[in-house]
Amino acid sequence: MKIFRKLWAIYGILVFFLLWLLFFPFYYLAFLTFPRRWRRHIIWFSHHIYTRLFFGLTLVRFKIEGRENLDPGQTYILVSNHLTSLDFMINARAYPGVYKFLAKRELVKVPVFGFIVRKLCVLVDRSSAASRSASMKFLHKTLEEGYSVFLYPEGTRNRSAEPLLPFHNGAFRIAIESGKPIAVQTLIGVKKISGPTAGLDLWPGTVRVVWGKPLEVSGLTLKDVDTLAGQVREVMLKNLETYSKA
Repeated sequence: MKIFRKLWAIYGILVFFLLWLLFFPFYYLAFLTFPRRWRRHIIWFSHHIYTRLFFGLTLVRFKIEGRENLDPGQTYILVSNHLTSLDFMINARAYPGVYKFLAKRELVKVPVFGFIVRKLCVLVDRSSAASRSASMKFLHKTLEEGYSVFLYPEGTRNRSAEPLLPFHNGAFRIAIESGKPIAVQTLIGVKKISGPTAGLDLWPGTVRVVWGKPLEVSGLTLKDVDTLAGQVREVMLKNLETYSKA
């Protein structure tokens, strides 16, 4: 079975990069010629056309629940559990609108893909205090422009046997400082289609994505960061326990 999963993963990688190469001229011309305000449409294309093509061609299906909890006109701090290298596309496919990922600046070094990351993500540079400060200012400007921002509170993929890794407090500080509600997404069953460890692993199957009701942060201060993080963790753990048994 493992050899078939590896072969399917190689096929998935080929699909991923062939789609990027196919659409790269469109992206390049769009970024050069379209007004900046049209960038939202480019993100929508990436989130809702590219991902549908990729998952359709790799035979990955979705069950998405709770999207009615989200207000299309609202700006959110979006958070999710993080298990596999496919998560960033699953996250996008499951959200009804558009958002910008919080991404490490190192990703811009990836050929072709790095160009898109630079244009469509909020880049974080932790190399110095000044760089971190500049990154946070840009992030808050992005929220003011009406974009939601997506973060993984675990910080990295969960390769442990625990349902969730410890949370970092960045997402919750940003939510409180900006006054934006937190929308919690929980991914369930992802390990059945792609393993969390390094190496080639992909297989057709179904991913369940559950959206909880957004958590309001009005009236909270930075002293409430841990409490807010605990509420988000409780939502994810409850969804993982409930739906994993379904």
